[in-house]
Amino acid sequence: MAVTEPAPAPPLAPHEGILRRQSLRESAARTYARSLPIVPVRARGLTIEGADGRRYLDCLSGAGTLALGHNHPVVLEAIKKVIDSGAPLHVLDLATPVKDAFTTELFATLPRQFADNARIQFCGPAGTDAVEAAFKLVRAATGRSGLLAFTGAYHGMTAGALAASGGAEDVRVTRLPFPQNYRCPFGIGGEAGARTAARWTENLLDDPKSGTPAPAGMILEPVQGEGGVNPAPDGWMRRMREITEDRSIPLIADEVQTGVGRTGAFWAVEHSGVVPDVMVMSKAIGGSLPLAVIVYRSELDTWQPGAHAGTFRGNQLAMAAGTATLAYVRENGLAERAGVLGDRMLAALRSLAADHPCIGDVRGRGLMIGVEVVDPEARPPGTGTEPPPDPVLAAAVQQECLRRGLIVELGGRHSTVVRLLPPLTLTDEQATAVVDRLAEALAAAERSPHRRLPTGSIR
Repeated sequence: MAVTEPAPAPPLAPHEGILRRQSLRESAARTYARSLPIVPVRARGLTIEGADGRRYLDCLSGAGTLALGHNHPVVLEAIKKVIDSGAPLHVLDLATPVKDAFTTELFATLPRQFADNARIQFCGPAGTDAVEAAFKLVRAATGRSGLLAFTGAYHGMTAGALAASGGAEDVRVTRLPFPQNYRCPFGIGGEAGARTAARWTENLLDDPKSGTPAPAGMILEPVQGEGGVNPAPDGWMRRMREITEDRSIPLIADEVQTGVGRTGAFWAVEHSGVVPDVMVMSKAIGGSLPLAVIVYRSELDTWQPGAHAGTFRGNQLAMAAGTATLAYVRENGLAERAGVLGDRMLAALRSLAADHPCIGDVRGRGLMIGVEVVDPEARPPGTGTEPPPDPVLAAAVQQECLRRGLIVELGGRHSTVVRLLPPLTLTDEQATAVVDRLAEALAAAERSPHRRLPTGSIR
């Protein structure tokens, strides 16, 4: 009997080979590549084209980095101009015309009361290094070492930034309650919940037996991003400023993801009128390229030369791209546009809740939007408590979005908040398409057999 040879396996498509080699070569710590198995080859504005020929609407935007979307003409022209000029691309922290233009434009966007008495420190190219710089700055200025941070916070992946983030295990930072409406830590929500959270903070600092010595600073996000898109109430923000100012505690505003128009104001602290002592900035300020800085009250500038340095703090291309981005957002009113369009998208998403009980909450500010996915069937009738988060369904929603050509991120405590961070150049038609595709994805995910959770789930 003749032996039939098995048919040869069909050759991998080029993009499949790239994905396979990535899985074999890259670290197990990779993140986005796991849930978004695409190979981008071209991009413009909101749209990414994969190597397989598919087109996607990108509502991840480089985790909020791409304020103007992919490859905006003003950004490309700014980069090309520097390259064509023959200017040095690496200059450490030396003064250059490119840096001077960036600093001038950045200061022009800041609240005037802050900018008129401020200094800037260029950091390593990642936001987490700027967070570390802020911590070192306030510790040097105050002579104290402790820090105040909030539940649900995310400030980066280096040691000090992680210690101040919500997932810290080796805790060296005093953790304070961050106000939330949907999952209020005190079970009351609204203004009452925010007042209670502020009172908790005040009591902790004034109680001589609280075990919390006078800290070097307090760091907060005006909108928690990775924590689940939780906007800080404006009144609570003002109260944090009063509490810290009355006790000579520097207030650090982490605007890495909320800055450059994302929330409907150029800087998210402007919603509340709060003027912090330190602002941490990265992501969008580099116009899609790596750049991170802190800007702070000049009275805090007690550092010695070299107290915080970094080989790549003089990224000339990022400064040029950042200058172009900052100016474009400012001159074209994109922050205000983000506020108007964001409100419209929030209303449209909230209207979906009637047909999709898995939508527990829709929240956000400007074009920083979150949809919390829950399991409504798991809530005992009459308990009055919110249904538990459903991480399996949320993952299914993300994958159904991808099948429909929509790229979204998951965040929140249990990775159950579908996050939308579209570019500020989003059109009305694109916003409608994003909401429609998300609605289709929700319906498809609800029909999928996701309900049986794996062992070790949060239930």
